Formats: sequence, C-alpha cells, structure tokens
Amino acid sequence: MTFYDREDELASLETAYSSSGHAFYVVYGRRRVGKTALLKAFCADRPHLYYLAAQEAEGRQREKFVEQVADAFDERIPRIDGWDDAFEYLGEKLETENRVVVIDEFPYLVDENDSLPSYVQAFVDEQLQNTASMLVLCGSSVSTMESEVLGHESPLYGRRTGQIDLQPFSFQQAYDVIAGDIGDAIRSYSITGGTPMYLTLFDYDDSLAENIQTHILSPTAVLYNEPEFLLRTELRNPARYLSILEAVALGQTTPNEISGATGIDSGPLSKYLQTLRRLRLLEREVPVTATRKKSKRSRYRVADEFLRFWYRYVEPNRSSIEEAPSIVFEGTIEPDLPTHVATTFEDICNEAVWELIRRGELEPYSEVGRWWYGEDEIDIVGLAPNDDRVLLAECKWTTDPVGYGLVDDLRKKATNVRWGPKDRSEQFVLFSKSGFVDGLASELDERWLLVDLDDLEQVFSGPFNA
Repeated sequence: MTFYDREDELASLETAYSSSGHAFYVVYGRRRVGKTALLKAFCADRPHLYYLAAQEAEGRQREKFVEQVADAFDERIPRIDGWDDAFEYLGEKLETENRVVVIDEFPYLVDENDSLPSYVQAFVDEQLQNTASMLVLCGSSVSTMESEVLGHESPLYGRRTGQIDLQPFSFQQAYDVIAGDIGDAIRSYSITGGTPMYLTLFDYDDSLAENIQTHILSPTAVLYNEPEFLLRTELRNPARYLSILEAVALGQTTPNEISGATGIDSGPLSKYLQTLRRLRLLEREVPVTATRKKSKRSRYRVADEFLRFWYRYVEPNRSSIEEAPSIVFEGTIEPDLPTHVATTFEDICNEAVWELIRRGELEPYSEVGRWWYGEDEIDIVGLAPNDDRVLLAECKWTTDPVGYGLVDDLRKKATNVRWGPKDRSEQFVLFSKSGFVDGLASELDERWLLVDLDDLEQVFSGPFNA
C-alpha cells in the first residue's frame, strides 16, 4: 500500500528521535487509521525493533517479545521469567546500541497483565532515560491507551515526551489520494471517509458503482463484514451496539429516537452510547450556540463515513446482497446515494470554512458547527464572540442551481439564532453542487459568499478566487 501524507506526524517523530537524550512517544487512534503504516514509515531508514503484540497468553507474548529483542541484536535467546526481566534485557541491549523500539498493540499486553505499565515505567526511569533510544507505545484501544498509558492514574503518567492521537484523513488530505473531479471525489469520500485502509482500497480509475460492488457488496470483499469485525474486536457482545449504529445511520439521532428504534431503555442506552463514543464510532453533537456539557438538545451521528454507508445500505440488505448485489445497488443504493452524500457535503463545506478562515479569506470565527432549534436548522454557523459576528451557511447537494428561495430562507432562520447583540454583524455563505441561478450573485451584498464545486476545488488545492 502506498503511504500517503502524515507529514506532520512524521516530522514530530523525527524531531523527537533527533533530539538529545531519550524519547518516549505514545501513538494511538481508532483501528484502520494508519498507525502501523506511520510507524513503519518512520522506522524504515533507522535502526529499530518492532514488536507487534497479539491476543495471546501472557507467557507466549513475553516469549515473542524476547525473541524479537534477541533477533534485533543478533543474539541467542536468553531465558526470561517475567516482564521485569524482559524489559531489563532490552535496557541492557540499548546500552550498547541506540534503537527505535516500537511496541504495537500495547493494549493486548495490558489485557493479559495489567502490571505492564509499571514494568514499562521502571524501564523508562532506570534504563531508557540513560540512552538516546526512543520507545513508542502504540494501540488501537483508545480507552486503554488513555487510561493505562496517558491517564493520571497510570504509572506512566508524565513520562512521555510526546504523543500522537492519529486521526482519519480530512477531505483535503483524501483528495490528494482520490484526485480527479471534485464532485466524484466527494461521492467517493462519502463512502470511504478518511480511513486510509478504506480510502486506498478503491481503484479510482474505476467508476464509483464498480468500486462499491467490488469492494463492499461482494460477500468475499474485505469491507463486506468490516464493521462487525471492528465491533467484535472491541466488544464481547456487540449485538446492541450494532443496532444502535444502524438506527443512527438511518436517521434516528436523538436518544429518544434511538431508544424507540432499538427498544433499549434510556438508562442502559446512555452507557452503550458512551462506549460507542469512547470507541470513536459515534459522535455527540449539540447546537454550536449551546453549552456542550449542559445542553439537552444532543444528537448523535456515526463518526465514520464508511460505517455510516455500511449501516445505511449494507446491514439492512444483507440477505438481498447475498443473492443479487447488483440489484441492491441499482434499486436501493444508487437512487438514495445523493441523500447520503449530502450529509458528507456539509462536513466538507465545514472543513472549507475553516480553511478559508486559516487563509484569511473569511473573517475569523472561534467556533463553527451545526445549529438547530425546534424545526429550524442551519448547516453551518460560526461564532466570533469578541467581535459580535456570526457566520451562517447552507450547503446544497442538489441537481438544481441554488436560487433566491434559499437566500430568503437563510435570512429568516438567521433571526432565530439567539446569539450575540441585536446589532451583531452577519456573514452568509452558500455552498452549491450545481451552482447558482443567473443574476443571484449580483443582487447580494458583500456579506454574501457563493461557492460552487469549482470554487471548492480551489479552496482545497490552491488560492481561492470566488
């Protein structure tokens, strides 16, 4: 697989490696996000020791670790009785030769022996800090990494010299991989999202229909059972979590709606939702003008575009896909796909707003997000409290050009956004897949910015001249 981007993360690791003294880095993030690829790219031209833990008995884990250390230093395998001895042996070898030491999937080791962080602490304090070597602990179980490695109660707290919480690619980063027409790129991204494994699996010389049928709708395809695999590696009994994710993907986004769709009472549901958030499979949203912790107007959304696609189209149609995948695509997925893409388009426009702010082509806003109250919703609202300024934007993934109706609608809804003083300044942006009706731009004042797909391509690839 080609290694894409991650320039900032590689630079961070390289700075740590080249600095004087030892380095202790923590790299974590949800599965499939590219942690292993990042670390292998970093280690490629450096003397290193890479150990990938597995879900095995503790004794076998330790044996493999010691074998890996011995092999890295071209030594006979010593007899080791415990993890304290194993790390002491590693420390002795690092006294003679500096290395990058990567322990990947560290949570698997902790699952078998919760004293592992204490052994690593002793190794860091007593041996690693006397070398110029670098230790990297990596893991996909975000909750374990945050509690057992980064948390206040962890023996390792305060010892790391840096950390990377690796995120999926943004659309701008993914566009470098997808290339081509931006409309097609948005459609593809709405299915793969920014997860590198999914993103690079598609062949962008083929049509989107071919990619969906080849890589998702085929029962032998890698992505056909991917969400189930992800949940089963994290949870012992994933059935209720699967039903929650499906409900949210199909539009049941409030706790009451999710409870009604799944039959799970509100008490247990809150725990399930919290777990899915911890696994970074769900996100909780509140209106941008609300206080996150106190607001009771929360909504949930599937945090990954591919999972949203899978739970919307694959899970409910498994039986039919087994028999006739092409009919499912043509009759169910293809006609509804614009509705699915429209949600992704909003997120991409939100990303574009931040990019325009960074470039100084929009005035600065400290918060940008969705807003809703009662029956009113606005796709993007930006707040600039220090300047009493608000940004209001709508995003339309439709086949018809945007006209005066959306302008009037946004003006009306703006009056219901209760934020700031009455004399606040307002800025408006309209994003449109199919452009705008003739004459619209000339009839709007300087507070309005109109952005079509050609403009959006400029935002993500060069200077913006809308």
